[in-house]
Amino acid sequence: MPEDPAARVDELRGIVRAANHAYFVLDDPKLSDAEYDAAMRELRDLEERHPELRSDASPTATVGAPPAPELRARTHDAPLLSLDNAFSDEELDAFERRIERILGSDAPVVYHLEHKVDGLSVNVHYRDGRLAWAATRGDGTTGEEITHNLRAVAGIPERLSGVPSPFEVRGEVYLPKEEFLRINREREEEGLAPFRNPRNAAAGTVRQLDPQVAAERRLEVVFYGVGRVDDLPVSGQAELLAWLAKRGFRIDGRRDRVTGLDPARDRIRSWSETRHELPYEADGVVVKVDAFALQRELGATSRAPRWAIAWKFPAEEVESVLRGITVQVGRTGKITPVAELDPRIVDGTEVARATLHNPGFVRDLDLRIGDAVVVHKSGGIIPEIVRVIPERRPVGTEAWTTPTHCPSCSAELIEDGANLRCVNPDCPAQLKERLGHWAGRKALDVDGLGERSVAQFLEHGLVRALPDLYDLTEERLVALDGWGPVSARALLAELDRTRTAPLDRFLVALGLPQVGPRTAQALAHRFGTLDALLEADSETLQAVPDVGETTAVLIRDALDAPALRATLDGLRARGVWPEDAARRRGSDALHGISVVLTGALSRPRERIQADLEALGARVTGSVSGKTDLVVAGEAPGGKVDKAHALGVPVATEEELTAFVRERGGDWPPVAPEG
Repeated sequence: MPEDPAARVDELRGIVRAANHAYFVLDDPKLSDAEYDAAMRELRDLEERHPELRSDASPTATVGAPPAPELRARTHDAPLLSLDNAFSDEELDAFERRIERILGSDAPVVYHLEHKVDGLSVNVHYRDGRLAWAATRGDGTTGEEITHNLRAVAGIPERLSGVPSPFEVRGEVYLPKEEFLRINREREEEGLAPFRNPRNAAAGTVRQLDPQVAAERRLEVVFYGVGRVDDLPVSGQAELLAWLAKRGFRIDGRRDRVTGLDPARDRIRSWSETRHELPYEADGVVVKVDAFALQRELGATSRAPRWAIAWKFPAEEVESVLRGITVQVGRTGKITPVAELDPRIVDGTEVARATLHNPGFVRDLDLRIGDAVVVHKSGGIIPEIVRVIPERRPVGTEAWTTPTHCPSCSAELIEDGANLRCVNPDCPAQLKERLGHWAGRKALDVDGLGERSVAQFLEHGLVRALPDLYDLTEERLVALDGWGPVSARALLAELDRTRTAPLDRFLVALGLPQVGPRTAQALAHRFGTLDALLEADSETLQAVPDVGETTAVLIRDALDAPALRATLDGLRARGVWPEDAARRRGSDALHGISVVLTGALSRPRERIQADLEALGARVTGSVSGKTDLVVAGEAPGGKVDKAHALGVPVATEEELTAFVRERGGDWPPVAPEG
């Protein structure tokens, strides 16, 4: 016990409040789950031992944190409580003993088990059967309104029948693991910091003021409860979830109903072993008393229900040995050290490498070759070294020597904040990454220009700079292993297609700093031509939507860089120049039209989406009451059913052609003459 319990309680409350603010409001947690849980457990234990120190304002008696001021506040009809946690069988036993004591019975209780999805808790509010608003948990009583973003998430009905008014449904919004990885890849390509974990990414997404961001990030949701169950024709949790599913709410199918705590433990152990197979991040299992009558009898504290508890999965940390540190060179010249490890299984997959972020990270950990290290997966996905085990350090190890020259081209490296960077525009490693980015799906989407072919072109000296791609000939290609006349002609046709690419796709392909698809569209809409953009000063750039002061300076500096100017001169000399956005006939033909694409289409979906957006359309990933048109190919799935239910028109590709042409647009798109 501390010498001064009151001082320690004040200290812990400060730690937990700061952690709550960082987690719930800033979406930037400063403590790991284990550190936060340890602080809360110590605080709760001290308050129990010293009742005179208890306070209604303590984090042990409150939930979450107040809403952020930039979003409208919404008050929940019924509070969104938190959950008490269990980390051991003894704590589960204590949970059951408390239930038996309150109920005055030792009869076996029926429990409902659900995965504890690691996302953002939301409350969806219906009035007179219509979706009125949706909000985050906030402090449990008042949350931040996020209706504009949740309308883009599938599995949230716009209208209901046969429900009381008002009616609130609670769920967890999350990013699937694959989507989290995709978003982080794109953020790194755009020069943005990657999200730390899927929960942060989901929380940041639903708080965006622009709903297009949420639509592009493909959030998902699972619902687990309602505000009040008194007026519903259900008697327990399992019945409630089935009832919600019939009304169009997305429910997680991975759940179970058991009698007694022993089978609950068996299920928890089983789910703990298979959690890495889930499409989402889960940090535990929620154990709920199934019967609502018993839930009412058990009641709740000011912070948590007495009829539920969350069994927390232990963070899987595995020991390994650091065998080496290699260095990667990115598209922009950023140097990233990478740990080479003895292979270990972490969360179900083999890990043999882990990012070390930047040289400062290596220095801060004092990493040395031969060190025993502890590895986990950040956010359950990205391998990361947590700490060194100094007592097992071999004798004679030396600190890692920060490289001074690029491992690819031997150019001297320069410091760029916490990073090192190679600024040689002719660096082969950077060129390889730039070529891959040029051909990427979000850029010019060049089929056939993959990692293997790029490596071949560099190895044989066919490409020494990006414009050299357009000097390739069938004769040169067929001389390489694995190439024949058909594949060679196909690649050349793909490259020819990109000679007059849309301006926004061309800007993404150039890899300008912090210019992703949305910013590129804004730049193309404002300037119309690449020549006009090249003449724009930073003040003019700053006036473009999605371009702030810092980004404007970065773009201007990039456009002035001699290496980029040389690339552009080389491309123009080969007849490669983006089309004039202002010359596209009917470029605003679909302005304000919201379109959803589904099923197998005749062209890659990304290209159809880009062409629709070039005509002013807004292409989203889910059907809602605000959708104007669903374009369906073969095997379209449930989006067509939802469109029919909402009265949204569904069109074939042929009908899309008529739809666009009736509004004065070209479809299929025709490249401008000249």
